[in-house]
Amino acid sequence: MRSIRRLGCLAALLALLAAGSNAAQPVIGRDYKLVDPPRPTDSGKKVEVLEFFWYGCIHCYHLEPPLKAWLKHKPADVEFRPVPAVFDSSWLPLTRTFYALEAMGIVAAHHDAIYEAIHRENRRAIVTDPRAMADWLGGRGVDKQKFLDTYNSFAVNSRAQRAADITNRYNVSGTPAMVVNGKYLTGPSMTLNPDNSINYERFFQVIDQLIAQSRKDLGGK
Repeated sequence: MRSIRRLGCLAALLALLAAGSNAAQPVIGRDYKLVDPPRPTDSGKKVEVLEFFWYGCIHCYHLEPPLKAWLKHKPADVEFRPVPAVFDSSWLPLTRTFYALEAMGIVAAHHDAIYEAIHRENRRAIVTDPRAMADWLGGRGVDKQKFLDTYNSFAVNSRAQRAADITNRYNVSGTPAMVVNGKYLTGPSMTLNPDNSINYERFFQVIDQLIAQSRKDLGGK
């Protein structure tokens, strides 16, 4: 009798664990959306993760700490790439700023500071005025004229226009958003706590699960 009871308890426990595991799986329409049609990626055999962001977005600013924590442990077969989103012309100055700094090889040195300047120091002029941005960067040791020349270059303009095109092709409706392997679109606003605050832990669980699904899509293990 005791053995039967133990087996019954074990079966109940396994069923409960299975139910919990299933509940943790991302649900289409709730935790993510499908990109239709899926877009080709530039990452080869790696799983591509794109982050659509904008320096002027407070939600992107709040995402930075958990994103950095995730990036420290992201799988080796994942290629992460930030994409400054563009919805209209007012978004272009900060998009061009990102690509100018990237072209100069110094985006990592100033990425966090730009967020801080806008959202903590209230330096709103640098959001729309490239000369104000050049002056601010100059205070951080950047060659102002080189920045402006790069900002106004054909290459940076082309990359900014491509970012606008990518934002549109992936049907991104707001920032921050992430696209996994050209097929799965999600964002922190899709993983909320009961009080409507963002559950960042759950969000990156969803990202990891979509990465795992993408491996299957690619025929990996």
